[in-house]
Amino acid sequence: MLKHWLRWLTGLGAAGALVAAAPAPAVAAAPIAPYFQDTTLAVGSEPAIRALLLYANEPTTLSKVSVRYEYRSLANKITVVSEDDGQRCTAPEPGVLVCEEPFDVVLHEEPPLGSGTYRNGLKRVRIGLTEDAQPGDSGDVVVSFQAAGGRSGSYTSRVRVGEGVDLAGGPFTTASAKPDGKFSVPLVVANAGDRTVEGFVAVFDLAYSIRTTNRFSNCRYADDHLVSCQFDEEIPVGTGLAATLNLELARDTYAPTNQSGYAQFLTVADFEDLTKVRKAVGARAATPGSGPKLTLAKAPGATRQADQTDVNPGNDYTGWTIKATGTNGTDLAAIGAALKGTAGTVVTATVGFRNNGPATLDNVSEEYEAATHTDVELPPGTSAVEVPKNCWLRQDSTRTYLCASEMLLVAGKTYTMAFRLRIDKVIPNARGAVRVNAPCECPAGGGFKADIKPANDKATIVVNAAQSGGGQDDGDGGDGGGGSLPITGTPTNLIAGLGVLLLVTGAGSCLIARRRSSRFVA
Repeated sequence: MLKHWLRWLTGLGAAGALVAAAPAPAVAAAPIAPYFQDTTLAVGSEPAIRALLLYANEPTTLSKVSVRYEYRSLANKITVVSEDDGQRCTAPEPGVLVCEEPFDVVLHEEPPLGSGTYRNGLKRVRIGLTEDAQPGDSGDVVVSFQAAGGRSGSYTSRVRVGEGVDLAGGPFTTASAKPDGKFSVPLVVANAGDRTVEGFVAVFDLAYSIRTTNRFSNCRYADDHLVSCQFDEEIPVGTGLAATLNLELARDTYAPTNQSGYAQFLTVADFEDLTKVRKAVGARAATPGSGPKLTLAKAPGATRQADQTDVNPGNDYTGWTIKATGTNGTDLAAIGAALKGTAGTVVTATVGFRNNGPATLDNVSEEYEAATHTDVELPPGTSAVEVPKNCWLRQDSTRTYLCASEMLLVAGKTYTMAFRLRIDKVIPNARGAVRVNAPCECPAGGGFKADIKPANDKATIVVNAAQSGGGQDDGDGGDGGGGSLPITGTPTNLIAGLGVLLLVTGAGSCLIARRRSSRFVA
């Protein structure tokens, strides 16, 4: 139920870390960074499904791709077989599987817009245990790929054999608070299996608006966002542990809304499998607190006798709905531009909008929809030479582009984009327009429709104005003169919340839950 969100979020973070660490290419082709998640398996459990993920920092298409899985050190302990019946795989020798991708592999840009990270997963394989596998067994799987044009790469992943346990989260609950107000929620975890759980990790997926002032020493934080907590406490079979989390809503929380929060409980080994890549690429880690420990119960600490893995991960999470009460809205103000040039000149129109607040607009959802859309109408006498990649020509127009925003629009931030325009003909006072909150036939309903000051939703693009000025729509437009404004936008470590932060610090390919709000790192 949660895993598709989890995988997407953690994949995003890992992508940024891996691509950043990739060496500069010797030729013009973009470097390709592979990643294959570590795995801990329990004797008697179902096989794990894994896929080789490929990352690049620009759009990339690979053809004639083959993947080699080499696991000689575990040849008698594990099996690696194709998950896809249509995939062509051979086993040329014991401990080796070679598979050919049936189609070209196209790496697509990961959300948010403009992330500069492109990813795709190859066909999946199942990793299972043989009858000879015993708890404590461990070895490497070297996963390498080759593609046309000499493109290649490899990643070494670890497979461990451990004990199977079953962590279960407590029931979902509801709380309420005003923006800048405090609230408390329960953190409940139980042992639903038949073996004592010896230590575990809670990984949090909290909306952008949910903050904490606590700094527990066994927890990690990204600024004032809670990311994860590790516990040494044992959970005997059939028992549970609980604690209270004291949190608060940010002052810029949109209200009234429902803000979502989740926690997923992982065994220590499963968490290690997700976060090993952080050390490999030197990614920035979330910061541990300096205060006392957050404890769930008075239970003695335990040293793990064997690595443990959750064999029933479908029930390992809990969540909260926080009702943000009161009224706290958002004003998005359009930004235009004033341009000058002779016929044949190419000029840059930096246009967009500013979130004047007081609330941040947070639209991270299962559909990954933009928070709003903006129309950019080109002035007469100009033509587009270069258009931002988040913009496309409206079907009913030859001069108006519809542009998707990011999913998280932080109060006080400016969001601009550059259109490269050629002046084909000099027309004094040639005017185009920028209209934020433009209509869009989108799955989640399109543009933001509750702007508290719609009068400034429109600004002008003026080319060769007869007198200085421009950028606003006859006095009632937004922050005019967009070309002179700073291009700020949302800090990348705040865009996708927990998922990004978790992977910016290093989780791999399966982490935290679905929601409708935005999150932070691990």
